[in-house]
Amino acid sequence: MKKNFEHFFVLSGGTSAEREVSLKSGSAVAKTLSKQYPVKNVVLDSESIPDGIDSNRHIVFPVLHGAFGEDGRLQALLEHEAIEFVGSGSEASALCMDKLASKLKAKKIGVPVAESLSVNASSIPLADTIIKELGSDLVIKPNRSGSSDGLSYISNRSSLGLALSKIEEGDWLLERRIEGREFTVGLLEGSALEIVEIKCRGGQFDYHAKYESKQTLYESPAVIDKDLEQKIKGLAETIYKAFACRDFARIDFMVEDNRPYFLEVNTIPGMTETSLLPKSAAANGLMFDELCQKMASFALERFLKPSME
Repeated sequence: MKKNFEHFFVLSGGTSAEREVSLKSGSAVAKTLSKQYPVKNVVLDSESIPDGIDSNRHIVFPVLHGAFGEDGRLQALLEHEAIEFVGSGSEASALCMDKLASKLKAKKIGVPVAESLSVNASSIPLADTIIKELGSDLVIKPNRSGSSDGLSYISNRSSLGLALSKIEEGDWLLERRIEGREFTVGLLEGSALEIVEIKCRGGQFDYHAKYESKQTLYESPAVIDKDLEQKIKGLAETIYKAFACRDFARIDFMVEDNRPYFLEVNTIPGMTETSLLPKSAAANGLMFDELCQKMASFALERFLKPSME
């Protein structure tokens, strides 16, 4: 059957802890995308592809943060049904969502990462064992989560013991806390946009600082020397390629003693006009409407490409 593009399905919501953030992103993307293309904005309440999506007529624009949206499962379902979609494929999404696997991959290709330890709720080491290996100034976070969900900062044995006692299920990552400046950079088709510096009071960019605090500041483009700028952008482009990302991504770093340390790759980053990827793009002269249309155009080009069959 011949392909004949009709409209984009923008998918948001979902069942993860990041549902509310996803709803805001999805609404913003659907609104701006509709200025250029026909769009249907669909809110998901289950981990499944909604009915009515035809691989010969429709393209999916996933704006689902967290589980199902970013962990590759949605992408695997779409790939199985031969439905074209915006963003990274299932394997890259799964890799980027897994913080430990991402760190190991980054380390393998020569990208600096913080010393870390992976723990499971069923076998949590003693606080003293962890401190002996990593020190007492730590960051603890779920291995597969986003939007700083579950992130906490540890400064002593007492706070570590308390944090460990609250782990009830799943895999968690403990990292040596890097003392320095935090940066993020967006990428389009593997090319780095401008770097954004995140400045939050107390240096703790957790869920509150990201979504609730009015004291978190963003400097875009970041005011840094050319050498550091080139280091961060170069590492971001190297990671994007090695992780087989597609279309776009946002990559986070901490810089300590002028050395960038990789934090994580966001394959479906926040997409409101005040989110970090749009800030990175805007500093590059690409405003929100243009950014969304550019992101969508990658999938549209693939959709319209003549079949090799």
